[in-house]
Amino acid sequence: MSQQGARRNTRGGGAAWALVITSVAGFMAALDNLVVTTALPSIREGLGGALHDLEWTVSAYTLTFAVLLMFGAALGDRFGRRRLFVVGITVFTAASAAAAMAPGIDSLIAARAVQGVGAAIMMPLTLTLLTAAVPAERRGMAYGIWGAVNGLAVASGPLVGGSLTEHISWQWIFWLNVPLGLALLPLARLRLAESHGTGAPLDIPGTLLASGGLFGIVYGLVRGPVDGWTGSVVLTALFAGAALLVGFVLYSTRAKNPMLPMRLFRSRAFAGVNAASLLMFLGMFGSIFLLSQYMQGVLGYSPTEAGLRMLPWTGMPMLVAPIAGILSDRIGGRPVVAAGLFLQAAGLGYLASVITADASYAIQLPGLIISGVGMALYFAPASALVMSSVAAKEQGIASGANNALREVGGALGIAVMSSIFAAQGGYASAQTFVDGLRPAVAVGAVMVALGGVAALAIPARRRTGEQDPTAAPKTDPAPEPAPEPVDEPAPEPALAPTAPTPRH
Repeated sequence: MSQQGARRNTRGGGAAWALVITSVAGFMAALDNLVVTTALPSIREGLGGALHDLEWTVSAYTLTFAVLLMFGAALGDRFGRRRLFVVGITVFTAASAAAAMAPGIDSLIAARAVQGVGAAIMMPLTLTLLTAAVPAERRGMAYGIWGAVNGLAVASGPLVGGSLTEHISWQWIFWLNVPLGLALLPLARLRLAESHGTGAPLDIPGTLLASGGLFGIVYGLVRGPVDGWTGSVVLTALFAGAALLVGFVLYSTRAKNPMLPMRLFRSRAFAGVNAASLLMFLGMFGSIFLLSQYMQGVLGYSPTEAGLRMLPWTGMPMLVAPIAGILSDRIGGRPVVAAGLFLQAAGLGYLASVITADASYAIQLPGLIISGVGMALYFAPASALVMSSVAAKEQGIASGANNALREVGGALGIAVMSSIFAAQGGYASAQTFVDGLRPAVAVGAVMVALGGVAALAIPARRRTGEQDPTAAPKTDPAPEPAPEPVDEPAPEPALAPTAPTPRH
């Protein structure tokens, strides 16, 4: 093997290494979305702080993660995806250690914000690095495993946070990231191949408009249930954020090298899968947030017990998502994603109809299983659809946009469903909790079903023989020019012109 080939083998490492590295990195970033929720009482006991401060231990991460995702993808495209991936892991790991050692609530909030910055850099690059390392015919299964790990992290956050808090201490929800991050750093440097995007200069005006707009929207959604939807700060944040996002769209239609080209949304595949992702996370995040509290506050389970009883829902992606990836390779991603969203909606609708103040676990179990299968069917093919809806050089942009919309959808789901819960019920008693929970989960089911409708708008799979948009364009070799005539004597008849004389 040549020196160049050995270096390429060492650094590229193959699809298996890329899958392991990107899945673990995605797991860390996704886990921290909800891992803190079940640890809030212990954090308050250890560090003090009012309810408003505890809210920000969750919101600080969500805000920075959501608003910087597209910028993180743009940085990777410009300066090298592997290089920025390593930077993101470094920032996230260091911030996790700082959060675990935080002496007070303010320093914990600051560390959580920095965690979000690191996650925003590394998360959108996981899919682009994975796509570059895996052959096109195997990407469905790779996306399936990646989606299973990420889906499990998102949904099992309350279980992991509750178990670590209950059996060790709340600091370990952050210490958990440190050994994982330290292990990933050398592996990413040695086993991932470097790649770049278009090489266009950074879009600073577009970055400021998009980040400011997303910050305003997410801030307003997070603070709305706490400060009131008619509060001046909340209304100002929502209107200012909406205005900045409109400005971002108008700017991006005219800019020479925009961070997010608006022409991508002319593609039914890109627009459809992103709408489906936003609506899926809206319904799923809000439902998990409220149902986890229902199992603890109404049914009396401990955080660990509640997480274990949600495993038919939260653990299903690990079992079904790889199969969903294989199915998407064979029949296309659209029918698998749509079926998953409709199943998720059916499961949530069932739960909304059977939940009572003393509902048995057996009666909830069918809804949890159906929701889990639906969520698993969605995750892997959705990732494949996002990456295949754009050219290879724009996959970093597409990944960042899709992840940003997922985060905004999650924040929107928690805010909207919490508002419905507060308007129809509350925490006064088990019955009032159920009175608020049932309509909220029903709305979540409707939102996920609308996501299924959006998925049906995605074009059907290309027929066999049509080019994969993620692959390099195939061109027929140019015909060789006819040889110029030369004045040579004709070959002697005894000589074979096309084959050597065999040796005896």
